[in-house]
Amino acid sequence: MISNKANKLPPFHVMEVLERAQELEGSGKNIIHLEIGEPDFPTAPHICAAASSAIWSGETKYTHSLGLPELREAIADYYNSKFKLELNPGQIVVTSGTSPALLLTFMCLMEKRDEVIISNPYYACYPNFVQYLGGKPIFVHTHEACGFNMEPEAVAGTITSKTKAIMINSPCNPTGHVMSAQNLRRISEAAGKIPIISDEIYQGLIYKGKDHSIFEYTSNAFVLNGFSKLYAMTGWRLGYLIAPMEYIRPLQKLQQNFFICANSFVQHAGIAALIGPQDHVKEMIATYNTRRKFIIKRLKDIGFGINYEPDGAYYVLANAKEFSKDSLDLSRRLLEEAGVAVTPGIDFGAKGYLRFSYANSIENIREGMDRIEKYLNG
Repeated sequence: MISNKANKLPPFHVMEVLERAQELEGSGKNIIHLEIGEPDFPTAPHICAAASSAIWSGETKYTHSLGLPELREAIADYYNSKFKLELNPGQIVVTSGTSPALLLTFMCLMEKRDEVIISNPYYACYPNFVQYLGGKPIFVHTHEACGFNMEPEAVAGTITSKTKAIMINSPCNPTGHVMSAQNLRRISEAAGKIPIISDEIYQGLIYKGKDHSIFEYTSNAFVLNGFSKLYAMTGWRLGYLIAPMEYIRPLQKLQQNFFICANSFVQHAGIAALIGPQDHVKEMIATYNTRRKFIIKRLKDIGFGINYEPDGAYYVLANAKEFSKDSLDLSRRLLEEAGVAVTPGIDFGAKGYLRFSYANSIENIREGMDRIEKYLNG
């Protein structure tokens, strides 16, 4: 018999849209993909070569449950150099993507009926993880007029004796918002002794200002990051968790039991990504920025509400209430009738919004905007 937990778990709508789009493509229909958060760039050759070399040299066995020492050292060096920190490689757990890192963190921190504070809009899977583990997500609502900024005062007002963590995400999926240094500092102050879980998987993908990590403002934090977005390695499934030292042993035991270790040869690719050439990353960011400016203008011209300018990741969360208050139905119609795949805002707690990804070529984005404009405005 299927468990009640499994039955109640909502679908991840972006994957539902992608899978339906693939079905339509299989039947011969041309679909423009603006739904999925996946770089359209190939993984850099030197990263692929490192993985291939590792396979052929026999690096296909289990690794240490915490990850290869060389990779953990490279991750610590990367953060220490970029943010002027003093992280220890011993604080790092290498995982098969950031989702296992998040699951390990919640499993380590939460008991049944504990609370985790999350901004709304949010990445779709955050509350699902919390609820599946028996916890309760507590939402801090953010507003488009303020750029979907998570206000420290609102965070402080939701803290209770059951609060076990505060979840932040910058650069943010789905809004593209980048938290300022001042905001990160104030949220750290509001948190007090409560740990902050900072999803930094889009770290580096910013188009204005300066990158920041929560570790610049507090050591009482868990940072999730990986290689999927910045290094175009989504299918490689390689991520990591940086945590205070006192949590590493329990996290290690959880990793041993639930995941054993991350793929060995993929970890060698991660080392190459961090210590190898970075020119391809800079070129990718410049291309994203060109697309960002283009899609924001086109969406506004079509009639979508965008009262802020997303300056990170590769998403625009656009107000679609002018066209429909049911974003799930609108996204379905755009896919089936206009041939454009976009993600309904309901996936992120944002009813009446659509999320557009510009991780696609400028030519495809232009074609997608033309199709949407023709469909909505005739």
